[in-house]
Amino acid sequence: MKTICFYFQIHQPFRLKRYRFFDIGNDHYYYDDFQNEEIIHRIAEKCYLPANRAILEMIKNSDGKFKVAFSISGMALEQMEIYTPEVIDSFKELAATGNVEFLAETYSHSLASLANPEEFKHQVKKQEEKIMSLFGQKPSVFRNTELIYSDDISQMVYEMGYKGMLTEGAKHVLGWKSPNYVYASCVEPKLKLLLKNDRFSEDLSDRFGNYNWNEYPLTADKYMSWIANTAESEQIINLFMNYEVLGSLHPAATGIFDFFKALPRFAAEKGISFSTPSEVFAMMKAVDCITVPYPISWVDEERDCSSWLGNILQQEAFHKLYSISERVRLSQTRRIRQDWYYLQSSDHFYYMSTKHIGAGFSPYDNPYDAFNNYMNVLSDFMVRVNAEFPETIENEELNSLLTTIKNQGKEIEDLQKELEKTKKKTTKKSVTAK
Repeated sequence: MKTICFYFQIHQPFRLKRYRFFDIGNDHYYYDDFQNEEIIHRIAEKCYLPANRAILEMIKNSDGKFKVAFSISGMALEQMEIYTPEVIDSFKELAATGNVEFLAETYSHSLASLANPEEFKHQVKKQEEKIMSLFGQKPSVFRNTELIYSDDISQMVYEMGYKGMLTEGAKHVLGWKSPNYVYASCVEPKLKLLLKNDRFSEDLSDRFGNYNWNEYPLTADKYMSWIANTAESEQIINLFMNYEVLGSLHPAATGIFDFFKALPRFAAEKGISFSTPSEVFAMMKAVDCITVPYPISWVDEERDCSSWLGNILQQEAFHKLYSISERVRLSQTRRIRQDWYYLQSSDHFYYMSTKHIGAGFSPYDNPYDAFNNYMNVLSDFMVRVNAEFPETIENEELNSLLTTIKNQGKEIEDLQKELEKTKKKTTKKSVTAK
């Protein structure tokens, strides 16, 4: 019996305002609140709210057979809490069905996995805590920013305790193999992997509303027939995409919501089920390990990280940002910590890409404006960080201090546990004495 694993990405960055060279040292607030509020309100109205209503309806009408997974960045959740709390409420309603799984990811939707293991692990932990506090779920499956994956990243993810991870079914990695199976990391074979099925995912995300597509219009019946006709041994079809496919990238007028609502009915007719990533990992064994020495992603034809780090501008900004990571980790200033998270969003580097000029996603006129604006902001941020921890302090000293603080924190934690045990023993003795 075939099963479909639906996964949606949700992320919104805190976009930067126009920040000029003469603002450095004078203005420490970097964000375009008007634009951030306007965009999330618009997307909530077109996508998040109607899509959540549609999925809730699909779960109820299918008697709980329809299931789906989300990864929502901390940046997006913060903006929802500030500007559109009704979206948070609708996700809580979905979580209450038991048919929706929330995945872990980096809090900032960042590229930390490519730069700084400590920061990467910290952000994943922070995201875990956010998901738990809002939706009452502790994520057990991980999905990295833009499905970025490599052997090294899989090792870090496994060490954090995750049993499975999502990534791209890149052709240059899979070769002749099909993405429609469970795989495993070659360096950590106990870490299972789900790979995106490009063809079926992009039929929805890219081609659904394309009048020039030879399969237009796509119906739920036709789509499920294609899936049913895949090889009998291929038991899992992973449909991974941006949530804005529903209502934003494909407006309601295209029929996208009606199409989605019809999927459970035609799936049932063809004996196809729906599963969350955790359920797939529990049901199926890995058929093989895959080797990914260089990071892959789900973006562009190359399926690599060149959209964020492919040119000199991006690399300069990226290395400059993470050069101060040790100093930021020592800071207890709330605003510095908050700005640190916001400045790590991968979007800032994507806007500097020379591959996507005119793509419509960037608030800047060109990549060079994006670079200049970001570097002006980063320069001011670095002045603030260096005011607390001067550049004269070597990174080795900072690392030593961080290690000391970390060890002291562990000692305090161990002592607190010991204290709790002693209290329990004392309480038991008091009860026995009475």
